[in-house]
Amino acid sequence: MRTPNTYLVFYLLACTSLFYHCTNKFKQSAVLSTKEFSNAPKDLKINQIQVLGTHNSYEQPVDKNVMAYVTKALQPMMEKMFDNMSPERKAEYMEYHPNKVPMNEALAYNHPDLTTQLEAGLRSLEIDVFYDPTGNRFKNPAAYEVMRKQGITDLAPFDTVGLGKPGFKVLHIADFDFRSHCPTLEGCLTELKTWSAAHPDHVPVFILLEIKQQGLPIFPNPTPVLPFDSLAMDALDAEIVRVMGRNKLITPDDVRGSYSSLEQAVLAQNYPTVEAARGKFIFLMLPAIDESMAKMYWSGRPSLEGRMMFVRSTPGTPRSAFLLLDNAIVRQDEIQQRVKQGYIVRTRSDIETYEAKVNDYTRAKAAFQSGAQVISTDFFRPGNTYGTDYIVKMPNGKIARCNPINSNCKE
Repeated sequence: MRTPNTYLVFYLLACTSLFYHCTNKFKQSAVLSTKEFSNAPKDLKINQIQVLGTHNSYEQPVDKNVMAYVTKALQPMMEKMFDNMSPERKAEYMEYHPNKVPMNEALAYNHPDLTTQLEAGLRSLEIDVFYDPTGNRFKNPAAYEVMRKQGITDLAPFDTVGLGKPGFKVLHIADFDFRSHCPTLEGCLTELKTWSAAHPDHVPVFILLEIKQQGLPIFPNPTPVLPFDSLAMDALDAEIVRVMGRNKLITPDDVRGSYSSLEQAVLAQNYPTVEAARGKFIFLMLPAIDESMAKMYWSGRPSLEGRMMFVRSTPGTPRSAFLLLDNAIVRQDEIQQRVKQGYIVRTRSDIETYEAKVNDYTRAKAAFQSGAQVISTDFFRPGNTYGTDYIVKMPNGKIARCNPINSNCKE
């Protein structure tokens, strides 16, 4: 015979069970409702999506005094350089710099920190890195030394955390455009990993990592910028793995699989699915100035065996997987062709702020229509220095979409 206390125990157990059941159902519902790109087909691959990102994502605005000094000094230098170019080099230069924008306008954008950009739905970021194996190389910019000698004291502050330690530093141009939301690569990567841990179902994030080994020596006593050698390249991979963890990365080996070369795997569409790549990052190396700089990275590894990053290349080499075709107006047909073949392409919706200045969406429309998987903008949110309404968003208003060129899925 059950006592009243016995009935009470059964009642409480039933309520407790129901509570946990309802709570778990609520949690599952919450996860499903917040899952990014939840309507993506299970077999959709990472080269069959399109995402939006920013260019020089880490950057804070250049101090106004420094900008005025550099703009005045640099313009005649740039004009002389352009006049001395061969016709072929001029054509190439104009493709990537189509409007001859002065430096003060080319840098007239303002990004928030990386976390804020990711929270806003951007799924590609660009980070520039300099080699600093001894530390302190970028802690005292020559520009600020010059400004202080001129009696200028209202200089914009910049974050120096970690600049005294050995390691890769994050900035745009030494001595001039050095203000960064995360001045060290370790700091940037840590921020990415922390955000990812809080959003485990995010679609893969494409990180463009541009290696820099040249300065802009227009100030007295310029900072010596070091070239990347094979040791630096190895250290760069090691830093990515140390901070992010190998399990957070999609690497060339993951795509190559059993194919004899990375490019063969790319042409066979041997990419992981979006579902398998959730919570991960894809690092794409941009060698600054000259593609041959990347030879230190792929030398002895023709298909980037064991490397953590895909490298900007041209079709027809064993390592070819990632292409940089920034001018989507000029390269529209080529981008569409390459995307259909299997390559991952980055292009830009605006170049050096010109489109925001004149409020012209021609390039943005061409970029999205091209099928390039990664579209970079400097204007993902309202408000710009020109006072126009220019803002770039994904065409579907979401974080990602099915690629209009190489996928069959509909949204």
